Amino acid sequence: ILVCIVSMIMATILAVIGSIARLSRNAIASGVSGLYVSLVRGTPLLVQIYFMYLALPQVGIRLEALHAGILALGFNYGAYMTEIFRAGIQAVPRAQREAAESLGMPERTVMRRVVLPQAVRIVIPAIGNDFVAMIKDSALISAISVGELLWRANAVGNRNFRTLQALLIAAAIYWALTIIFSFFQERLERRMARGDR
Repeated sequence: ILVCIVSMIMATILAVIGSIARLSRNAIASGVSGLYVSLVRGTPLLVQIYFMYLALPQVGIRLEALHAGILALGFNYGAYMTEIFRAGIQAVPRAQREAAESLGMPERTVMRRVVLPQAVRIVIPAIGNDFVAMIKDSALISAISVGELLWRANAVGNRNFRTLQALLIAAAIYWALTIIFSFFQERLERRMARGDR
């Protein structure tokens, strides 16, 4: 859960910055954001985890396994969420922006006080789905020996020759976590939809 929460915070920050850069008129910012999204979406998450943990030390950047796993998950989900936030920002009616600009608001204020709050409401369901997916994908960081749920299940199962039982318990816990977070996601969606009604 800790891995998912920290990774999701990092991914959200990257996604907001990436989506604003992607929609920017600045060709360099838009190009860098596009490259980030393309590169991350074009390579497997497991490769990115290994890259953070095994390849970066060769250029002098050493990360603990937990930090490398969090960084890889946040980096990966940030790219996918960049496109979600971009779509959310573009879904806000242009008239909202024009009305704010006609009141003399600078572009940054328009984005911060008018566009982003509405975009967040639009993207909440997709972000919730990403968080549920991240709960399951966090199992991949067991490949670099992070002591998370799957790693512990493997260790206990192998030690006691009860691999089947240990993996079934791990699967049940992952399932329970996704049910719990899906429940809270539905409640949040309903609450955010009150304004539409």
